[in-house]
Amino acid sequence: MLYPIKVVDIELSKAIPTFDDLENYMGLQGLVRIHGVPLGYVKAPISLGKCTASTLSKLILGEYSEKIICQLLKNGLASPHCPANFKLEDLLNLPPVEYVQEWPLVTVAVCTRDRPDDMKLCLEAIRKLEYPHLDILVIDNSPQTEATKELIDIHYPEVRYVREPRPGLDWARNCAILEAKGEIIAYTDDDVVVDPSWVKAIAQTFLEDPEVMAVTGLVVPYELETEAQVLFEEYGGFGKGFLRHEYQVSIDKPMPWWMLGAGQCGTGANMAYRRSVFSKIGGFDPALDVGTVTNGGGDLEMFFRIIREHYLLVYEPTVIVKHRHRQSYEKLKTQITNNGIGLYSYFTCGVKFYPEMFWTFLRIGLWWFIYWYIRRAWISFKHPTKIPAELVWIELTGVFIGLRRYAKARQQVQEIINKFGGQSPSQTNLETSRQLFPPVSTENITDLAAPISSEKHQTPKLKDSVGVRQIHLEKPLTMVSNIENYPKTLLVFTWHDDPIGSYEVENKYNSISCRKLQDILLKHFSDVILCKLLKLHKGNHWSIVYNSLLNFYNAQTSSQPPRLPKNVKVSINLATFDRPDDLRNCLTCLQNQKTEREVEIIVVDNHPQSNLTPPVVAEFPNVKLVIETRQGLAYARNAGFVASTGDIVIATDDDVTIPTDWLEKLVAPFVRSDVMIVTGNILPLQLETPSQQFFEKYGGLGRGFERFEVKADWFESSPRYAIPTWKLGATANAAFRSTILSHSKIGLMDESLGPGMPSGVGEDTYLFYKTLKVDYTLIYEPCAYLWHKHRQDIMALRRQIYGYSKGHVSYNLTTWLRDGDWRGLYQIFVALPLYHAGQLVNCFLRKNDYPLSLIFLEIWGNLAGPWSLWRSRIRVNREGYSALRSNPNQE
Repeated sequence: MLYPIKVVDIELSKAIPTFDDLENYMGLQGLVRIHGVPLGYVKAPISLGKCTASTLSKLILGEYSEKIICQLLKNGLASPHCPANFKLEDLLNLPPVEYVQEWPLVTVAVCTRDRPDDMKLCLEAIRKLEYPHLDILVIDNSPQTEATKELIDIHYPEVRYVREPRPGLDWARNCAILEAKGEIIAYTDDDVVVDPSWVKAIAQTFLEDPEVMAVTGLVVPYELETEAQVLFEEYGGFGKGFLRHEYQVSIDKPMPWWMLGAGQCGTGANMAYRRSVFSKIGGFDPALDVGTVTNGGGDLEMFFRIIREHYLLVYEPTVIVKHRHRQSYEKLKTQITNNGIGLYSYFTCGVKFYPEMFWTFLRIGLWWFIYWYIRRAWISFKHPTKIPAELVWIELTGVFIGLRRYAKARQQVQEIINKFGGQSPSQTNLETSRQLFPPVSTENITDLAAPISSEKHQTPKLKDSVGVRQIHLEKPLTMVSNIENYPKTLLVFTWHDDPIGSYEVENKYNSISCRKLQDILLKHFSDVILCKLLKLHKGNHWSIVYNSLLNFYNAQTSSQPPRLPKNVKVSINLATFDRPDDLRNCLTCLQNQKTEREVEIIVVDNHPQSNLTPPVVAEFPNVKLVIETRQGLAYARNAGFVASTGDIVIATDDDVTIPTDWLEKLVAPFVRSDVMIVTGNILPLQLETPSQQFFEKYGGLGRGFERFEVKADWFESSPRYAIPTWKLGATANAAFRSTILSHSKIGLMDESLGPGMPSGVGEDTYLFYKTLKVDYTLIYEPCAYLWHKHRQDIMALRRQIYGYSKGHVSYNLTTWLRDGDWRGLYQIFVALPLYHAGQLVNCFLRKNDYPLSLIFLEIWGNLAGPWSLWRSRIRVNREGYSALRSNPNQE
């Protein structure tokens, strides 16, 4: 898992910046926004401690150009400042239209317990909120010290401090309902940093639609500095995506089973309610959430109740807060365990108080158990993933704990009531209202939704009628009103009285907000609107606009790509075994490399008894000779790795011919901090003999002429078959960042694999495997090519193919035995037989001229693989492991 990751905001209405001073980071994650509206994340590499504006603009436009254009169109359609002749640049300067009437009073409620440092950071962000009418309330829940009170008294006089002695987050939330002065209550946590526009986005969502009773929003990470924080985000985090969702159940329809999975609606760290709704459905259940044995579920149960009572809950991604994830792995484990406990405590609560929905809760509980827990546990069992299997299993354990925790929590609530006072959930009329906490009085506030809510369940005025309204798109979009008598409305869109389309909306006797109009237009009529607004011809309009965006941002971010500094030292690790002529040719090519950096050349003699190598090395005074008496390419490579002093170590073979610009091309991608391996293309030096031609038909060593890169996502992309690391290149042409060779989870090559051992090959592919497993990046750079001298006689080719076939099985067995990757077994027992069956069919149908004898040789080599790997391991145990490398069987 790569960490730390730099977390930044990128606002596209301004010039995209270059981010500096990132030498200690492995990558950058940017929240891409345009005029404050979030579009998504961009994940970018860091090169030489920088993430350049040019890199970011290419990545952002490649992924979000359509979203950018759609958001710009939304802003343009509603703006009262539209110029007569539109250009894309005009749209870039138009922000979303804001609410222009009086803003309501909003109570910001922060529930906390003995975390004054977190509270200070949270309140500093709240102070910067861009909102005119705020009531800031801190509920200190059963504190053990006076630290929070003292902090507020001294530094935050504008904040109201209230102590809630009854322990439990939902007691604190209910206290906030009683203490709030605002018509809207916005809840957040003390480990959150709110966005400056957070409250304004909440209030605007409520004001646009009086049917809305609850709003949740986007939760993004505040930082990703530790492995635990990155793991939490990979595990799922708190974010629910960048698309707006509305959750509501019609009064004449039952609640769909999937809506009981209320976690999809949002999270308690970022939620807001009309205060009046609590007088209708009651407060939060004090037997749920943090501070009780259930450790969660209070927010989910409230979301469920809002939807079940036929009110509208909106997930609005412009409502943004940043959450400070747990920094330590132990705290992360506790949090993940509590996720399972809290969720199934909520399900248990639902079954208890809504018995008529027993089978619905059972369905969602079983579905989630299989989809989330069993599926993930099965995946983690089959092969390694970025998420440790331990986290999956401890959350699964939490499920069984949660099934029995709610009953205990209710007993504790009764004990708290006996001690402190307050009404018990059992004192409410559960049979008629299904409320887990009594309704809260809201006599002292104005109900913004009252005119709508009072008529919510009345008989419709015109049940079978459909309203018709014309929308003039050449004018700024506004709310469609005067349709409250109609359950449905047909919207006819015109451009200067030229009809461009129509759409029927189920408005349920309510007005249609400007935001909803924008969404309809962009979803169904984006092409025609784009052409009308920017005066383009339909057909190539998207490409024209995309190119305009590209030119606009490129003009701001033009820069030269970074280059690897000249002070980065390179070591070349060249293993050889009694091929003096080939070695001499290779060393000559290496000394002719066009480079200004310091280059160290190390030749590892893997058969010193012959004394053929030292005389050749002596011809090249600056070449270092290393002796490795234990035969095997992995032994020789490891000896060269240990002896090298370069920041980058290149591995190559003695039977290659190398162009003069090869070295600089091969090391150039290491300018990125996340890149740990670079491989290059390997082309045939000659195809003079049948054996050389057959080797190319077998697959050769080249991997094509297209550049690509892979990391952990690719590692996990194949759920069944082994990931084809053998398609990533070979150590005849590969470079490694030296730090991975001492990395605790990567290290040197596996000596039981590779030429010179009974197992055949696989030492390089297994090193690739371990590197990708850690989530580092491997780049295949075809322009960094060299020429390989293939075996010239058929017997040498047969030995080579036999070794490759043994090695393929040995490698896949190794991933199973050492890494628990069952895909390796599937590769051996399913994929390989199918592959050879296809070979035989093609041979008999004469679809290729690859010899049948070589096909049978491959099969025989595959069959010999397990025995050969066992023999290799016996030999390594006898001869020992390379320096700096421990016994992997003891790791």
